[in-house]
Amino acid sequence: MNTALHADTPALVRYRRIAWITLFAVYFLILVGAGVRASGAGMGCPDWPTCFGSWIPPTSEAQLPANYQEIYADLGYADTRFNVVKTWTEYLNRLTGVTIGILVFMTAVFSWALRGHDKAIVTSSIAAFLMVGFQGWLGAQVVASNLMPGMITLHMLMALAIVGTLLFALARSRRGIVLAESIDGISPQAGKWLNIVLALTVIQVTLGTEVREMIDYLNHTEGAERSSWVEALPWVFNVHRLFSAVVLGCNLWLGLVMIGSLGWQHTLTRLTVAMIAVVVISTVSGIALGYLGMPAFVQPLHLVGASVLFGLQFLIWISYRHARAAQLSESAA
Repeated sequence: MNTALHADTPALVRYRRIAWITLFAVYFLILVGAGVRASGAGMGCPDWPTCFGSWIPPTSEAQLPANYQEIYADLGYADTRFNVVKTWTEYLNRLTGVTIGILVFMTAVFSWALRGHDKAIVTSSIAAFLMVGFQGWLGAQVVASNLMPGMITLHMLMALAIVGTLLFALARSRRGIVLAESIDGISPQAGKWLNIVLALTVIQVTLGTEVREMIDYLNHTEGAERSSWVEALPWVFNVHRLFSAVVLGCNLWLGLVMIGSLGWQHTLTRLTVAMIAVVVISTVSGIALGYLGMPAFVQPLHLVGASVLFGLQFLIWISYRHARAAQLSESAA
């Protein structure tokens, strides 16, 4: 093993610090965005990048033109009504997004010092910054389309892609930490099950986002009580609910494989245990949504849980691949 390549340096430590901060901030943005949707504030600002035509939104309806509803109806936003809570909720969501953009840019800047150490860290950090720009454009399209079905799903999947890209760069910067622990005793099934659970989670998040779009539709068009939404949801909700048992079962099996072959103290096992805890929380919150009448405060918890689950699985997967590649390289040598 090339110890120089994997040795900790001040540049690596600095990069990992800003990368972790950025990653947690991205998850915070996902939480804020989920809260915006759950509160029905997604169209609190009916235009983008301004909000009711201003960079700083109004605090009362009196600050808007008398015919502002007609103006926005002509632009395709019928029934636009100023609500100070929803407007400022959406505005703060946008400010959080701008902050994330700055942090991701800083991550790319910090990665430049590692160009001689590992070019993949630089490439993926810059890619994450470009993806954040595309995500901002997608956010504008979500507003412009008045929460059109499909756009929210694409927006969510792009958020997961950004998380995955940041985690890839972070995992590359942690190779020295990962390679310090042997995986010689790991079960041959581990790699296969890591692929399976990662694919299942992406499918489940996609299904869940489709359900979320339908809930948004019911919230904006039907005006029914939240407790009646479950009965109004189509077949995809039942598929999503049943599929959660498959996701839970496969993750539990992966945990048994990791614990049985690596023991409790290995970093990959600890990450797997954390992953199982998150998938249990996500499953329980999903049950609460289905059987307790879609309580608004549970929706953000459920969505963030699914996003964290994906992140943990991806970190375990890429760390395993790095360790496995090093193991095969040493065997060949």
